[in-house]
Amino acid sequence: MISLKKGLTLLLLVIVNVLFAQETITLSGTITDANSNETLIGVNIIFPELQTGTNTNEYGFYSISLPKGAYKIQISYLGYTTITETITFSEDNIINYKLAESSETLNEVVIKQDVEKLNIKKPQMSVNALSINTIKQMPVVLGEVDVIKSITLLPGVTNAGEGSSGFNVRGGAVDQNLILLDEATIFNSSHLFGFFSVFNPDAIKDIKLYKGGIPAKYGGRVSSVLDIYQKDGNSNEFHMNGGIGIVSSRLLAEGPIKKGKGSFLFGGRSSYAHLFLPLFDIDNIAYFYDLNTKLSYRFNDNNSIYLSGYFGRDVFNISDSFENTYGNAVVNFRWNHLFSDKLFSNMSLIYSDYYYGLNLNFVEFDWDSGIQNFNFKYDLKHYISTNFKLDYGINSIYYKFNPGEIKPSSATSGINPFKLTDKYAFENAVYIDAEHKISNTLALSYGLRLSSFLRLGQNELNIYENDNPLVFNEELQIYEKAEPIDTERFERSDVIKSFVNLEPRLSLAYQINDNASIKASYNRMTQYLHLLSNTTSPTPLDVWTPSGKYVKPQLLDQVAIGYFRTFKDNRYSLEVESFYKTIKNRIDYTDGADLIANNAIEQVILNGRARAYGLEILLKKNEGKFKGWLAYTLSKSEQQTEGRTPSETGINNGEWYNTAFDKTHDISLTGSYQLNDKWTFNSNFLFQTGQPTTFPNGQYEYNGITIPNYESRNSSRLPAYHRIDISATYNPNPESTKRWKGEWVFGIYNLYNRRNAASISFGENRMTGANEATRLAIFGIIPSVSYNFKF
Repeated sequence: MISLKKGLTLLLLVIVNVLFAQETITLSGTITDANSNETLIGVNIIFPELQTGTNTNEYGFYSISLPKGAYKIQISYLGYTTITETITFSEDNIINYKLAESSETLNEVVIKQDVEKLNIKKPQMSVNALSINTIKQMPVVLGEVDVIKSITLLPGVTNAGEGSSGFNVRGGAVDQNLILLDEATIFNSSHLFGFFSVFNPDAIKDIKLYKGGIPAKYGGRVSSVLDIYQKDGNSNEFHMNGGIGIVSSRLLAEGPIKKGKGSFLFGGRSSYAHLFLPLFDIDNIAYFYDLNTKLSYRFNDNNSIYLSGYFGRDVFNISDSFENTYGNAVVNFRWNHLFSDKLFSNMSLIYSDYYYGLNLNFVEFDWDSGIQNFNFKYDLKHYISTNFKLDYGINSIYYKFNPGEIKPSSATSGINPFKLTDKYAFENAVYIDAEHKISNTLALSYGLRLSSFLRLGQNELNIYENDNPLVFNEELQIYEKAEPIDTERFERSDVIKSFVNLEPRLSLAYQINDNASIKASYNRMTQYLHLLSNTTSPTPLDVWTPSGKYVKPQLLDQVAIGYFRTFKDNRYSLEVESFYKTIKNRIDYTDGADLIANNAIEQVILNGRARAYGLEILLKKNEGKFKGWLAYTLSKSEQQTEGRTPSETGINNGEWYNTAFDKTHDISLTGSYQLNDKWTFNSNFLFQTGQPTTFPNGQYEYNGITIPNYESRNSSRLPAYHRIDISATYNPNPESTKRWKGEWVFGIYNLYNRRNAASISFGENRMTGANEATRLAIFGIIPSVSYNFKF
């Protein structure tokens, strides 16, 4: 029988052995491009013998805890040469790596999303990432590379058609997408009313679209998050690159402020097609320009600062009698600080402004509107262990909404000045997110976001009887505006209405084997801002309004489940996802609602609900001379607004109806074939079910006036949308050692000249007196050529 003393000694030895066996060290550092010193996002750091690894965050930083010993390390990033070496780890170590590009040619095509095996294990799902090189290869309208149009080739993402603004994700509206550029909110992502996006591809480093499984650090929208980061700039040597196209050109310069420590980046774009319009006796003008800037400086291994900005404007002028100007301006100051090898922080101070202006010279008045916000963010990433990581932080945003102001443009104008009531709000959030590896086969990501929204005081707020700004006329069976019984004035510091919401997030991944996994996720999200638009595609005239006394925030619940698999050593990958989501308090508009210059928007809206569900399939070929993917989405998107009482009809008699962005079938096929070092060929094919619309189904006369009668809301559809685009990229000197490198890109948009319907209108033929339908098509076949260069 073992004595008590011997037993205690044995127990102590066991504890000591366990402690030493579990003793770990921390390896951390930053991974950059060897040529430019640009930080690289999503680089894989893998230890094959330990069957573990990590990847770099949004700022190129990584941290991982390992047992002491000697291990092989593999650092890989597609488009770069893999580093493989054996290192002995005996104490905490900081190692910064520089990766060399595997090819210096301009026309390299890289598809980087979900290629590495490690991603099979991660609980993150419903996320798509595209390299900027892939986007640059895609054939687009008028030869202009377009980030927004490129993501519509992914499953679950559509738009409202050619010449339309924004994009729709999983049956959601345009205003339900959070678009971030270097963490700053972009409220309008389009130039020239949707023909081009506001993102200069030369200035973009990383693009990631979250459709579901959205981390807790993101909030404020209920459909998706498009997170875009600009390049930092080359801190080793000066470089320029750009492109010359048919309708626009771009130029970007980058170089060191102090070699190896600081860098600058300046990029600009402008269209110039309007310069040729006078040759055809056209005195209308339509053009855009934008500017991307960034300054960065690394003081030491623990501290770096960044100052980035974007400024863009669109100008549309008709015969000097009408001028429309609109655009975004954002500035962001960021400070990256490393508290320890396991705790990384980022602080951001952000200003964002969206402006919309009209100069109506023929009636002698000007119109200005817009939205401004000041944003403070502080995020921390805590690498507690190899199996457990935490993200947590705070976010506060102050909003000022200018719904519109009318000012006479001359002393002789008969227009009286008029100002819609400014609105103010304060949005706050605190969040925590955990990534937890339970076992070799099960990994979780779970978090919680606590958000609050304060509708602040304004000069004047309408008061209605029974707090009901909209009344139902039972005799006529229509909704009518209620007359205010009084108005109330507030101080700016007053809180008119407050909201608080808990937003839990959960994702999990179960690894079936080395090549396959099953993932599932749940999201609760809240949106406090609403875009007032009752058109199919939003226009710059549409204005944003905050939640308040008469407008409730939108609440999303979304679940998704998926199967993910790689084939033949990752040369192929398959993603299959199914989702279901519901949205409460989705705004709907009464028939004939007037949203423009409306100072009492609560008089024409009702709160309804929406739902969307579907199946997404993405099959990709990741390696070889031919690369590309096939994406298919089968989905349904519906909305319902019931009457508030049994006697009210609601919208569409309270029945479910298709949203304007419901697309039953959405197919896209994207391919790139590298024939040799000089020639690369690319092609896209798109097919979408026609978007829902409402057609008249009869007419009647009243006092000599013909009045149409309409069918149920969105019960008909436009014809199906489809087209093929092709392009060829020619690099005349792929082996040249000269600094100047160039390529030609030849493209044809809509190869078979499909006249896709943007809309169908009905009217009376003046010659015959018969009713007729007229289809409006924006584009037919469009050839293009552009020249890209860098030196």
